[in-house]
Amino acid sequence: MNRREFLQCTALLISGASASQLGFSLSQEQEVYLAAAANYNGGDVDYFTGAQRKIIAAMAEVIIPRTDTPGAIDAGVPRYIELMAADWMNDQEREIFQAGLEDMKTRIPGQYGKPFDQLEQETQLGIMEEMEEAASDSPWYDFVNTQRQFISDAPFICQVKELTVWGFFTSEVGAKQVLRFNPMPGRFDGNFPLARDESTWAGHIL
Repeated sequence: MNRREFLQCTALLISGASASQLGFSLSQEQEVYLAAAANYNGGDVDYFTGAQRKIIAAMAEVIIPRTDTPGAIDAGVPRYIELMAADWMNDQEREIFQAGLEDMKTRIPGQYGKPFDQLEQETQLGIMEEMEEAASDSPWYDFVNTQRQFISDAPFICQVKELTVWGFFTSEVGAKQVLRFNPMPGRFDGNFPLARDESTWAGHIL
């Protein structure tokens, strides 16, 4: 099982969602793994400091803000990210992640006079866009990397984006209130026609 397949399993264990809700099919290896795995919620995870937790929540909300649909905070994404950092990252990924958090905690107040989470969202967005520009040489941004294969030395901003999107769309909120949820048994159809103003489906009827 590769890292991406393992993350799919992890997301299902944390969120309690089903693969059919999320629009992807599981391999036989994944099905065997999930059948044998205990339910996982990480308990009362306490990996981040209070300041780090606020930074992650603010960054996640910049990536998927609340509009007329729920945002990242509504979907519990910050806790998902904390669980992943605590229990599922490898040592290299965790080191990069912690260094990124420490940089945000120390550099931003010096430059802007306030912690990241207290800045206007427009300013927060500008900071994150600068971080993306600085990280743009990473293979994470390769045009052909549409499936976002795991890159263990991906920069911090890439890690946060990856986990925010996974955490949001594998949550019940993301699957049912943002994606159009259909609870009938079915399969994902990547060629299903959508109008320009329509979101994708969390699952499709056969």
